[in-house]
Amino acid sequence: MILGLMEPSGLIEHGGPLVWVLLGLAFFGLVGVVERMFFFHRSRINVGNLLVGLSHHIRRRAFAEALHEAARAPGPVARVAHAALLRYYLSRADLRDVVQEAGQLEVPRIEKNIRAILGVALLAPLVGMLGTMLGMLETFQKVSEQGGFTSPAELSAGVFTALITSVMGLTVAVPLYLFYLYFLGRAKRLVHRLERAGIEMVHLIADAREEEEFAPFRGEVTAGKKPAKAKREPAK
Repeated sequence: MILGLMEPSGLIEHGGPLVWVLLGLAFFGLVGVVERMFFFHRSRINVGNLLVGLSHHIRRRAFAEALHEAARAPGPVARVAHAALLRYYLSRADLRDVVQEAGQLEVPRIEKNIRAILGVALLAPLVGMLGTMLGMLETFQKVSEQGGFTSPAELSAGVFTALITSVMGLTVAVPLYLFYLYFLGRAKRLVHRLERAGIEMVHLIADAREEEEFAPFRGEVTAGKKPAKAKREPAK
């Protein structure tokens, strides 16, 4: 009998209605894991290479090419850089505000479904424990109805049936919690890249604009210098 319970059909049949709740939680958590895997795969980009490519365009004042390159690059880092390039004419402080707002808009996208995965990982063991408690109550109720006399095989089968939900709950919770830790680490690293890219874009744009503004002034200073007078040769 116990071998029959270990089969998937037996687990679903004898585990009670909470088995379906656990299966629903597992499906919901799996959908969140797959969605996050695709998101972080699409967001994978070398931030250093992107900034180097954009800096070449910005130093040449080719903002149209820089905008095109930022629009072609995938992920939230490129979108933050694109937002800064759209308003390259603003001052350094205003550019910093624009980059900060663009980064804040990207954070919910980065953290999407991560809390849901954590919620499933925390709820699954609780649901499994609830199913075990209900199964144990049902088992001891049958024993009491039989006057306290039951065979060890029947008692062990009842206890095994009660423990099905706990096993399923832990089976769902452990991998989902590991995925939560993995996605949380990737989200933190991506947010750090956002902040780095935003700071670099502000400095690149502002420095390029300041160099153009002060270049004529430096030229005027250089042109205004009087040439040194040639020394007169002593009369012979």
